[in-house]
Amino acid sequence: MPKLDGTHILGRLTERLEELRTGKEVAKREIEALLTDLQVAAMNAAWDEQQAMRKKKRARTKEEEAVLGWKTKRDIHIAAYEQAVAAANDGVLEELERLQMEATIRQMRIYHKTLDEALKEGKDKRVAENLANNALTRAGLRRLDCELLGTQGLSKRDREVRDLEDAIQQKSESEMDDYEREQLELLREHEKAVIENRKRRGG
Repeated sequence: MPKLDGTHILGRLTERLEELRTGKEVAKREIEALLTDLQVAAMNAAWDEQQAMRKKKRARTKEEEAVLGWKTKRDIHIAAYEQAVAAANDGVLEELERLQMEATIRQMRIYHKTLDEALKEGKDKRVAENLANNALTRAGLRRLDCELLGTQGLSKRDREVRDLEDAIQQKSESEMDDYEREQLELLREHEKAVIENRKRRGG
């Protein structure tokens, strides 16, 4: 089974919470599987507290149960998952930044390994760079030559991560001041000129 990162876990927690809210039967093992040890301990402690509460005072009606603060086991599970979803939400941006850093490191390793191998085989530098960028495309990573090939060939997960990266970038740009926005435009114009110059020289 593939390792789940923070963004996967948030999605799984949300799905499980919806199952609990709609009354679907979920095994105890499955309920605990997505929670941390601390969250499981807190959930179990809340249920122990409910059982102790029931021994002290009895309720004859649902209204009396509500007044006494009684909760069902499902209510306890739902509360635990609501807290877990909130905690996971708080960590999503940090997790995305971590994933982006991992992707950048992987990107550089793949690019330089492919580039070095191609140059050792006696290939022209431009050809070697194209091969290295093609290797990035196959790996579902951004190319270093700034060629945008859309999401063709990417897995659903890679497309989702790319969409999230784009959303973060758009948010960052929306918070820029006029000077920062002007610098970004100059950088983009420079990158565009570099690409056009390469195309003219390399065909």
